Amino acid sequence: MAALILILSTFVIGVGGVFAVYYGFTKVPGFLLQRKLNTRLDEVIRPVEDEPGDIAGLVKSRQEGPLPALEKLVTGSARGSALATWVEQSGARISISALLIIAFVCALIFGFIAAALLRMSVGWLGGGIVGCSLPFLMLKMKRTRRLRAFEEAFPEALDLIARALKAGHAFATGLKMVADEMPEPVGPEFRKTFDEQNFGLPLKDALANMTARIPLLDVRFFSTAVLIQRETGGNLSEILENLAHVVRERFKILRQVRVYTAHGRLTGYVLLGLPAFLGVALMFINPEHMELLFRERMGHMMLGAAAVMQTVGYFWIKQVVKIEV
Repeated sequence: MAALILILSTFVIGVGGVFAVYYGFTKVPGFLLQRKLNTRLDEVIRPVEDEPGDIAGLVKSRQEGPLPALEKLVTGSARGSALATWVEQSGARISISALLIIAFVCALIFGFIAAALLRMSVGWLGGGIVGCSLPFLMLKMKRTRRLRAFEEAFPEALDLIARALKAGHAFATGLKMVADEMPEPVGPEFRKTFDEQNFGLPLKDALANMTARIPLLDVRFFSTAVLIQRETGGNLSEILENLAHVVRERFKILRQVRVYTAHGRLTGYVLLGLPAFLGVALMFINPEHMELLFRERMGHMMLGAAAVMQTVGYFWIKQVVKIEV
């Protein structure tokens, strides 16, 4: 029975993969071209007086998702509010309820596959944990990638504001120039800050909201420098240029550190993947020897202990080679 379930699940996954690849090669390019064409036509047809930062853009649209009741219940708690902040910081256009549904479906699929492969009920638990955590790990990776992209483009935004101030423009005009000329994610975040202060919110609160959306030390320095300059006076353009220089130098040192710690990081990856690779190789070389780990209770305990020790060792090495700059 277990073999039949494994064969059926493998067949379904294989057919789904073939159809997905076929759809990706045949339908997705045309869809992307049509979307690009529609966007270009919308830009041409849009009236000149329509600005993207109008009053309607100030209304924060919250995606209710497929289950609005679950959405309200989750976002009402502290962890749900933190998760909603993570989703906003990642730039993903997904609601909390949709994310939880995806996590539940992934937990069922991975649990079924793990139980069919291991032929044990404990596979439901292990596969469910892996499948449930997978969407949140993807969300974390997307958030980290977006924040890193913002941090790398942030010095250019500071230089643009500094040049606008030197040309005689106001600070708000510099924010608008960054919002109009800088790409995602810098431009949209500065657009939100410009719209908030342009429609009546104090600059201190608008910058505080920006630091909450982008939890980076450089953004906090920028917000603090602007607020101090408005209270005490000084050359803001020079301050922003110095801050941009400091950020660039920090990135330079950070890249040098990554070069120096590349050996340690590679060692961690090798040590993490070597036991799994050897286990798969031994299953082909000597299957009877490896099946003891999956049949006997002592083998189950050894596999669990190995997984825990591998995880602890990976994070240990990761913390050793991690150097804050």
